[in-house]
Amino acid sequence: MTTQNPTPIHESVREHYAAQARSGSSCCGGSNLLYPDQLLTNLPDDVASFSLGCGNPFVQAELKPGESVLDLGSGGGLDCFLAAKQVGENGRVIGVDMTPEMLERARLAASQLGVRNVEFRQGYLESLPVEDASVDVVISNCVINLSPDKPQVFREVFRVLRSPDPASGRPGGRVAVSDIVTNEPLLEALQKDMEAWGACVAGALDVSEYTTGLSEAGFTDVKVQPKGDASELIEAAGLKGKIFSAAITARKPA
Repeated sequence: MTTQNPTPIHESVREHYAAQARSGSSCCGGSNLLYPDQLLTNLPDDVASFSLGCGNPFVQAELKPGESVLDLGSGGGLDCFLAAKQVGENGRVIGVDMTPEMLERARLAASQLGVRNVEFRQGYLESLPVEDASVDVVISNCVINLSPDKPQVFREVFRVLRSPDPASGRPGGRVAVSDIVTNEPLLEALQKDMEAWGACVAGALDVSEYTTGLSEAGFTDVKVQPKGDASELIEAAGLKGKIFSAAITARKPA
């Protein structure tokens, strides 16, 4: 699956994460800094330690058995495998990533783990290879900031989430992501720095822009809340101040 007009930002970010996949190194220092040990039980070290995220989206996601989950920018598959545990054999998880090297790593891990309710699809967040109204929950971990067209990402997320079903009492699909955001606009020079895009800096949205973007896409109950679980990682990377990790939640209304 390819986008019709891949941008230089797409190409730069894809190569950045292809290199991460080849080296097997976590950009943020290891998943145990983001997830409690009990969440990683029974996962091999090479899967549990390969984390490129900035938080723990499962706290807000509150996944339930039987739900369908979509992971935006699934990388090596860690969050998909964690979601698969929570939704159980009657649920399903789809991971979407644009980087072939990441998809290869994730599919190999799925095969080794014998996970049957997870699949990985190649595609861009701006053009998700997912059917309309087919997903209960969208999760993501430090990936939406990498997109050069976030309003389109928000519209795509809205499209794939299920609408409320009053007859059954089912609520509308929900969003629960961790992402890097800012408390003021970044300098234009930084926004044009390709290396800063891959480092989850240049593409970070201001909190108000993030909230407005989700609302304009149609979402309600939009919340962007600062998180403390990645503060040490951000400080160690020299990003403390304007840029911080946040938990973002929203819901698709009737």
